[in-house]
Amino acid sequence: MGKHDVAIVGIGQTKHRSKRRDVNIPEMIYEAVRMALDDAQLMPADIDAVIIGNMDHFEGINFSEMWCGIDAAPGYLKPVVKVATGGTTGSSLAICGYHNVASGIYNKVLIIGWEKLQEGGATTGIITAFDPVWERPSLAGALGPLALMASMYQHKYGITPEQAARVTVKNRRNAANNPFAHLKMPNLTVEDVMKSQTISYPLRLHDCCPQSEGACAVIYANEEETRNITDNPAWIQAVETAHYYTYGTDEAMFDLPTATIASKKAYKKVGITDPVKDLDVAEIYEPTSWSELAWTEALGFCKFGEGGKLLDEGITQMSGELPVNPSGGVLSTNPIGATALIRVAEAAIQVMGRGEKRQVPDVEKALGMGFGGSLWTEIMILSKERNL
Repeated sequence: MGKHDVAIVGIGQTKHRSKRRDVNIPEMIYEAVRMALDDAQLMPADIDAVIIGNMDHFEGINFSEMWCGIDAAPGYLKPVVKVATGGTTGSSLAICGYHNVASGIYNKVLIIGWEKLQEGGATTGIITAFDPVWERPSLAGALGPLALMASMYQHKYGITPEQAARVTVKNRRNAANNPFAHLKMPNLTVEDVMKSQTISYPLRLHDCCPQSEGACAVIYANEEETRNITDNPAWIQAVETAHYYTYGTDEAMFDLPTATIASKKAYKKVGITDPVKDLDVAEIYEPTSWSELAWTEALGFCKFGEGGKLLDEGITQMSGELPVNPSGGVLSTNPIGATALIRVAEAAIQVMGRGEKRQVPDVEKALGMGFGGSLWTEIMILSKERNL
């Protein structure tokens, strides 16, 4: 770990929607920033540095940090750092902020993730990330590889579309308890999911996450500053990242080996031997319903091929032993540059006991996960207790 212990002391996020036509980008970001500052009872002058990120090529705007970090955040005459790592941008922001405070460079930092999509949205931008000869014809955009992953996964392990549909039902119902969530569907049924339009086999419309617009802001502080701010922080106990690039058909991507690598390293740091028993809640990055089933396996919540069984037994439900995505997850809210940061923010909210209707009882330890291109996985573990 670093020189200093680090805690999350302030959280803010917008109400996420498919389009936020009522605000421009700085105004939207300011909503989350103002909420985070008020939450920590801090003034803009109290922040030492700003770390901000989004998916530039989705907006078609370069160097957005040069104006958003100043116009919408307290970045004037302060260091403003831009981070962009694709779908993992939000969790990369979170990890970057952690190291900047843990190292002693700064005492308090503000982390901001956001997305406000231009016409054409995510698919238009993602197409440019794939090899034009070998990958783009079949894997263009996000849906192609995610559908391939789901197809390989179901055929290897016998996972059924109905089991995947139950993930969507769970998460969209959870989202109904989250005032910031985009898609709130408390009455959604498995039959509704199964009858929805096929987008890319085996993914149906309700198997897929939305495209959302919104922002999330989180404030970190070292142990000394934390004592002056709050007596109810969420302490960061471990951060890990793992990634590699591969052609889309070169690997069995559905097993997400980077999630296994990163989570095992994080578990070892904090002494977790049985994630289901040692963790109290998990906010994981599930772009599709099938992904949540596979990712719970990769994170060690069950054996490979048993993600459907884990769900069927109720373990990942709100009343289960390890609730997964009480916020509604990515299946309900997906402002891409902020999506993984929301996983960290929601995990922190659970640790702080401030989840209101989406709160899991007696949370001591929570996991937040980011996922993106290049099979990039990032893990953060938060706790009520300072580092061991």
